[in-house]
Amino acid sequence: MAEDRFFNACVSYDADYDPRFAPRFAELATFMRAPYKPDLVGVDIGVCGVPFDGGATNRVGARHGPRSVRDLSSLMRATHHVSRINPFALCNVADVGDARFNSLFDNATVEADIVAFFARFAEAGVTPLSIGGDHSITYAILKGIVRDGPVGLVHIDAHTDVLGPIQGVRFHHGSPFRNAIEDGLLDPARMVQIGIRGAHNTSEAWDFCARHGVRVVYVEEFDSLGVARTVEIARGIVGQGPAYLSFDIDALDPSIAPGTGTPEAGGLTMREAQGLVRGMRGLDLIGADVVEVSPPFDPGTNTALCGATMAYELLCLLAEARAARRG
Repeated sequence: MAEDRFFNACVSYDADYDPRFAPRFAELATFMRAPYKPDLVGVDIGVCGVPFDGGATNRVGARHGPRSVRDLSSLMRATHHVSRINPFALCNVADVGDARFNSLFDNATVEADIVAFFARFAEAGVTPLSIGGDHSITYAILKGIVRDGPVGLVHIDAHTDVLGPIQGVRFHHGSPFRNAIEDGLLDPARMVQIGIRGAHNTSEAWDFCARHGVRVVYVEEFDSLGVARTVEIARGIVGQGPAYLSFDIDALDPSIAPGTGTPEAGGLTMREAQGLVRGMRGLDLIGADVVEVSPPFDPGTNTALCGATMAYELLCLLAEARAARRG
């Protein structure tokens, strides 16, 4: 059997050893059991952690998300059962470690540290797949990797995340996409937000999206449209140019993924979320993230498993997009 062949090959202690075929409970936990390569040398897609939740406005804990998702990602296998994409065959995929912080309690310094960490990706030509951390990190990631004008965005979330400063602080998890639009990192005309729901104390966020032409697919509209039509709309908005995909785990219903900082009832199922992400196949994705997995609120590790599963879905898209640009 093929599985026996792989297991037997893993008995060796030489350079041919591949930890991806070891038992899933063995070896050091890396994202998708990929090799650990913090220097980025020879890496096409770098999967990394950003363990920061100092931008959370209420329930903290997402700083532990990367470690938890790493552990559960050992359950992922190589070849996608629908697309038949094997990202490890298309690209050199590595776990490149975590962003590091000079002053974890100073949001401005953390922002600069994350920007510098991802600037290394841009300079080395490495595509990032990032695991947070709270959603503030996406703004800093975009600051680090966007070099040639604003990009498009597919944003799957319960919240629009376009609020202004809170108590004078601009860098928080409710603001990444407002910041990115205002800084010219995102083109709001090529930006779609899917799954949005929940009450607000003011209409500031909704008004900002309307004012800037951001297409918001509220969850009620999504229910009417369905996955296929929503994908069609999103692809038409994002178009053929470079784009980024950001997946907040609170897009899922909290009955499925309770371990998150700002849960909102009435969310997506995993089938719907997977269908949305798979529908973005063929977009020119330059990076992606999964954010807001908060292990302290995740009994049974279901949320981390969902996060790891969505990260694998994104890895397949990024690998195919990278291979298309190369060829």
